[in-house]
Amino acid sequence: MKAFDIITEADARGLAIGSSVTLNTGGHVTPLAADTLKARRITVHGGVAGADLDGLAPVAAIRTLAIGSDHSGVALKGALREYLRQKGLSVLDVGTDGPDPVDYPDIAAQAARLVARREVDAAIVIDGAGLGSAIAANKIDGARAAMCNDKTLARYAREHNGTNVLALGATLISTDEAKAIVDTWLGTPMGEARYLRRLAKIRALEKTQ
Repeated sequence: MKAFDIITEADARGLAIGSSVTLNTGGHVTPLAADTLKARRITVHGGVAGADLDGLAPVAAIRTLAIGSDHSGVALKGALREYLRQKGLSVLDVGTDGPDPVDYPDIAAQAARLVARREVDAAIVIDGAGLGSAIAANKIDGARAAMCNDKTLARYAREHNGTNVLALGATLISTDEAKAIVDTWLGTPMGEARYLRRLAKIRALEKTQ
Protein backbone atom coordinates (compact mmCIF):
# COMPACT_ATOMS: atom_id res chain seq x y z
CA MET A 1 0.00 0.00 0.00
CA LYS A 2 1.50 3.31 -1.06
CA ALA A 3 2.27 5.83 1.70
CA PHE A 4 2.11 9.61 1.33
CA ASP A 5 3.18 12.65 3.32
CA ILE A 6 0.73 14.73 1.31
CA ILE A 7 -1.96 13.72 -1.16
CA THR A 8 -2.70 16.35 -3.81
CA GLU A 9 -5.46 16.37 -6.40
CA ALA A 10 -2.97 15.12 -9.00
CA ASP A 11 -2.01 12.22 -6.72
CA ALA A 12 -5.64 11.35 -6.11
CA ARG A 13 -6.45 11.27 -9.83
CA GLY A 14 -3.55 8.88 -10.41
CA LEU A 15 -4.78 6.29 -7.93
CA ALA A 16 -6.90 3.33 -8.96
CA ILE A 17 -10.62 3.60 -8.27
CA GLY A 18 -11.51 1.71 -5.09
CA SER A 19 -7.90 1.40 -3.93
CA SER A 20 -6.40 2.18 -0.51
CA VAL A 21 -3.49 4.41 0.48
CA THR A 22 -1.69 5.24 3.71
CA LEU A 23 -1.13 8.75 5.00
CA ASN A 24 2.01 9.05 7.10
CA THR A 25 1.86 10.52 10.59
CA GLY A 26 1.40 14.27 10.32
CA GLY A 27 0.44 13.93 6.67
CA HIS A 28 -2.17 15.97 4.87
CA VAL A 29 -4.85 15.62 2.21
CA THR A 30 -5.54 18.81 0.28
CA PRO A 31 -9.20 19.88 0.05
CA LEU A 32 -9.44 19.22 -3.71
CA ALA A 33 -7.76 15.84 -3.24
CA ALA A 34 -10.29 14.91 -0.55
CA ASP A 35 -13.15 15.48 -2.99
CA THR A 36 -11.41 13.42 -5.68
CA LEU A 37 -10.63 10.58 -3.27
CA LYS A 38 -14.26 10.43 -2.22
CA ALA A 39 -15.49 10.45 -5.81
CA ARG A 40 -13.07 7.64 -6.74
CA ARG A 41 -13.97 5.61 -3.62
CA ILE A 42 -10.36 5.57 -2.40
CA THR A 43 -9.77 4.73 1.25
CA VAL A 44 -7.12 6.67 3.18
CA HIS A 45 -5.55 5.03 6.24
CA GLY A 46 -3.67 7.07 8.80
CA GLY A 47 -3.92 10.44 10.51
CA VAL A 48 -4.75 13.64 8.68
CA ALA A 49 -3.19 16.91 9.78
CA GLY A 50 -5.42 19.44 11.44
CA ALA A 51 -7.48 22.17 9.88
CA ASP A 52 -4.62 24.65 10.35
CA LEU A 53 -3.19 23.29 7.08
CA ASP A 54 -6.40 23.53 5.07
CA GLY A 55 -6.16 25.71 2.00
CA LEU A 56 -2.39 26.09 2.13
CA ALA A 57 -1.39 23.72 -0.67
CA PRO A 58 -1.53 25.39 -4.09
CA VAL A 59 -3.50 23.76 -6.90
CA ALA A 60 -1.17 21.11 -8.31
CA ALA A 61 -2.65 20.75 -11.79
CA ILE A 62 -3.12 24.37 -12.85
CA ARG A 63 -5.74 24.78 -15.56
CA THR A 64 -6.84 28.40 -15.19
CA LEU A 65 -4.63 31.46 -14.82
CA ALA A 66 -4.95 35.21 -14.46
CA ILE A 67 -2.16 37.28 -15.99
CA GLY A 68 -1.56 41.00 -15.62
CA SER A 69 1.14 43.62 -15.99
CA ASP A 70 1.83 47.30 -15.74
CA HIS A 71 2.88 49.26 -18.83
CA SER A 72 6.44 47.94 -18.71
CA GLY A 73 5.34 44.33 -19.04
CA VAL A 74 2.69 44.52 -21.77
CA ALA A 75 4.81 42.83 -24.45
CA LEU A 76 5.94 40.00 -22.17
CA LYS A 77 2.40 39.53 -20.86
CA GLY A 78 1.04 39.19 -24.38
CA ALA A 79 3.68 36.65 -25.35
CA LEU A 80 3.05 34.55 -22.24
CA ARG A 81 -0.72 34.79 -22.60
CA GLU A 82 -0.64 33.33 -26.10
CA TYR A 83 2.01 30.76 -25.15
CA LEU A 84 -0.12 29.46 -22.28
CA ARG A 85 -3.30 29.39 -24.33
CA GLN A 86 -1.50 27.34 -26.97
CA LYS A 87 -0.69 24.87 -24.20
CA GLY A 88 -4.41 24.48 -23.54
CA LEU A 89 -4.68 26.62 -20.41
CA SER A 90 -7.49 29.08 -19.79
CA VAL A 91 -5.89 32.52 -19.34
CA LEU A 92 -7.71 35.62 -18.10
CA ASP A 93 -5.89 38.84 -19.04
CA VAL A 94 -6.54 41.55 -16.44
CA GLY A 95 -4.52 44.27 -18.24
CA THR A 96 -2.99 46.62 -18.92
CA ASP A 97 -2.86 46.71 -22.72
CA GLY A 98 -1.01 49.87 -23.72
CA PRO A 99 1.98 52.12 -23.03
CA ASP A 100 0.18 54.58 -20.74
CA PRO A 101 1.56 54.35 -17.19
CA VAL A 102 -0.47 52.37 -14.66
CA ASP A 103 0.28 51.45 -11.05
CA TYR A 104 1.50 47.88 -10.61
CA PRO A 105 -0.19 47.39 -7.19
CA ASP A 106 -3.61 47.73 -8.81
CA ILE A 107 -2.91 45.04 -11.41
CA ALA A 108 -1.14 42.67 -9.01
CA ALA A 109 -3.90 42.95 -6.42
CA GLN A 110 -6.60 42.28 -9.02
CA ALA A 111 -4.87 39.09 -10.19
CA ALA A 112 -4.12 37.94 -6.64
CA ARG A 113 -7.73 38.43 -5.56
CA LEU A 114 -8.87 36.11 -8.34
CA VAL A 115 -6.57 33.42 -6.93
CA ALA A 116 -7.63 34.05 -3.34
CA ARG A 117 -11.32 33.75 -4.34
CA ARG A 118 -10.47 30.56 -6.27
CA GLU A 119 -11.81 32.00 -9.49
CA VAL A 120 -8.52 30.91 -11.08
CA ASP A 121 -5.94 28.34 -10.00
CA ALA A 122 -2.94 30.69 -10.14
CA ALA A 123 -1.73 34.04 -11.46
CA ILE A 124 1.25 35.66 -13.15
CA VAL A 125 1.98 39.35 -12.50
CA ILE A 126 4.58 41.41 -14.33
CA ASP A 127 6.25 44.77 -13.86
CA GLY A 128 9.73 46.12 -14.55
CA ALA A 129 11.52 44.11 -11.87
CA GLY A 130 8.72 41.94 -10.52
CA LEU A 131 9.46 42.92 -6.94
CA GLY A 132 6.69 45.47 -6.47
CA SER A 133 4.05 43.19 -7.94
CA ALA A 134 5.14 40.39 -5.60
CA ILE A 135 4.91 42.68 -2.58
CA ALA A 136 1.47 43.92 -3.62
CA ALA A 137 0.11 40.43 -4.33
CA ASN A 138 1.31 39.20 -0.94
CA LYS A 139 -0.91 41.77 0.76
CA ILE A 140 -3.97 39.84 -0.45
CA ASP A 141 -5.07 37.22 2.06
CA GLY A 142 -4.80 33.80 0.44
CA ALA A 143 -2.22 34.81 -2.18
CA ARG A 144 1.44 33.78 -1.93
CA ALA A 145 3.68 35.43 -4.50
CA ALA A 146 7.36 35.15 -5.36
CA MET A 147 9.50 36.99 -7.90
CA CYS A 148 11.48 34.45 -9.91
CA ASN A 149 14.12 35.29 -12.52
CA ASP A 150 15.33 31.74 -13.15
CA LYS A 151 14.04 28.17 -13.16
CA THR A 152 15.66 27.26 -9.83
CA LEU A 153 13.78 29.98 -7.99
CA ALA A 154 10.58 28.98 -9.78
CA ARG A 155 10.95 25.38 -8.60
CA TYR A 156 11.65 26.40 -5.01
CA ALA A 157 8.81 28.91 -5.04
CA ARG A 158 6.33 26.12 -5.74
CA GLU A 159 7.87 23.03 -4.13
CA HIS A 160 8.98 24.64 -0.86
CA ASN A 161 6.91 27.81 -0.56
CA GLY A 162 3.61 26.85 -2.17
CA THR A 163 3.24 30.02 -4.22
CA ASN A 164 0.12 30.57 -6.26
CA VAL A 165 1.24 33.86 -7.81
CA LEU A 166 4.37 34.17 -9.96
CA ALA A 167 5.92 37.64 -10.35
CA LEU A 168 8.22 38.38 -13.28
CA GLY A 169 10.46 41.33 -14.12
CA ALA A 170 10.07 42.33 -17.75
CA THR A 171 13.37 44.23 -17.79
CA LEU A 172 15.35 41.34 -16.27
CA ILE A 173 14.49 38.34 -18.45
CA SER A 174 13.87 37.54 -22.10
CA THR A 175 10.64 36.08 -23.42
CA ASP A 176 12.27 32.66 -23.81
CA GLU A 177 13.59 32.80 -20.25
CA ALA A 178 10.16 33.79 -19.00
CA LYS A 179 8.56 30.83 -20.78
CA ALA A 180 11.06 28.45 -19.19
CA ILE A 181 10.43 29.94 -15.75
CA VAL A 182 6.67 29.68 -16.20
CA ASP A 183 6.90 26.07 -17.41
CA THR A 184 8.98 25.12 -14.36
CA TRP A 185 6.65 26.93 -11.98
CA LEU A 186 3.52 25.38 -13.45
CA GLY A 187 5.04 21.91 -13.55
CA THR A 188 6.29 21.79 -9.95
CA PRO A 189 3.87 20.54 -7.28
CA MET A 190 4.21 21.00 -3.55
CA GLY A 191 5.00 17.50 -2.43
CA GLU A 192 5.80 17.32 1.29
CA ALA A 193 3.70 17.97 4.39
CA ARG A 194 6.64 19.62 6.20
CA TYR A 195 6.46 22.50 3.74
CA LEU A 196 2.77 22.95 4.51
CA ARG A 197 3.53 23.10 8.22
CA ARG A 198 6.01 25.89 7.53
CA LEU A 199 3.41 27.78 5.52
CA ALA A 200 1.06 27.44 8.48
CA LYS A 201 3.67 29.19 10.59
CA ILE A 202 3.91 31.99 8.04
CA ARG A 203 0.13 32.36 8.11
CA ALA A 204 0.26 32.51 11.91
CA LEU A 205 2.71 35.41 11.67
CA GLU A 206 0.09 37.39 9.77
CA LYS A 207 -2.14 37.24 12.83
CA THR A 208 0.51 38.62 15.20
CA GLN A 209 1.16 42.30 15.85
